[in-house]
Amino acid sequence: MVLLFKPTISFPLNMSLDPPKLNPRSFTIMNDTNNFTTPVDSSMTIDAPMEKRRLPILLFDVMDTIVRDPFYHDIPAFFGMSMKELLECKHPTAWNEFEKGLIDEDELARKFFKDGRHFDLQGLKTCIKRGYSFLDGVEELLCALKINNYEMHTFTNYPVWYQMIEDKLNLSNYLSWTFCSCKVGKQKPDPAFYDEVLRYLEVEPRSCIFIDDRMKNVEAAVHAGIIGLQFKGADVLRQDLSRLGVNIAVEELNNE
Repeated sequence: MVLLFKPTISFPLNMSLDPPKLNPRSFTIMNDTNNFTTPVDSSMTIDAPMEKRRLPILLFDVMDTIVRDPFYHDIPAFFGMSMKELLECKHPTAWNEFEKGLIDEDELARKFFKDGRHFDLQGLKTCIKRGYSFLDGVEELLCALKINNYEMHTFTNYPVWYQMIEDKLNLSNYLSWTFCSCKVGKQKPDPAFYDEVLRYLEVEPRSCIFIDDRMKNVEAAVHAGIIGLQFKGADVLRQDLSRLGVNIAVEELNNE
């Protein structure tokens, strides 16, 4: 019998092993699953020299990484369908077009179902907004990262309805709504979306950590040279970030 393990931390295969010029020190992380060691940039250590911009930059998926996604339970219930029934009768491309900003919500309402049936769009939006909530432990983790002055951005596939998330949860208290598919016109795991992010940030890929619940999106980030973390809960993410040298200790700051 063969057992397959998927580590939560994925490193780019072509990541440079040379330490950055700012700090010649480096440290090693041991992945318990695969028993391998990977030198990590010392610019990511807790006591790295402080510049105007603190590295690494953290890129977060939103749905089912920070915020509960209402799609899987709330939306089928709104229509009185099972998930299987909903997938069978919804338009195959309308939601993706909406996420990429190619159509507006009125066009989405016209195309949402393959048969063109009408439905209460505002009622659906109310249902979706009601379903948004922080996943357990994530808001506290974001707060700790913010206190430690890390630069954080969303990197998410979502339509203009991201504003409903902001209105309810005030996500911008912790990170910027910088990279949304509806703004860029691209979706993960399209490599062009990752290239767009790196061009905007003007940093080396290895200076970014990307967190997403979907492994295919993490793998695409790793292919772009970005360090990838698969989200498996706030506690696991906290451990993974700590192993990468990301400072999430709040108690020490409060005692200073």
